[in-house]
Amino acid sequence: MAEIQEHSTKKWEVSIAEVENGVGKLYKVTKHVPDLSVSETKVFRSKEEAKKQFDEWLK
Repeated sequence: MAEIQEHSTKKWEVSIAEVENGVGKLYKVTKHVPDLSVSETKVFRSKEEAKKQFDEWLK
């Protein structure tokens, strides 16, 4: 599962990815500013928390 959306007025991209490790699934939410080559990533164990962060960064 990977989803990328661009913010409507700001110049960043927000993505969410599901990663499976030996313990279980993790969800990575990343905000990336291509013009500056800067990224911020947060990792969650809960899909709901990851989706909440994803939606918050798109506001």
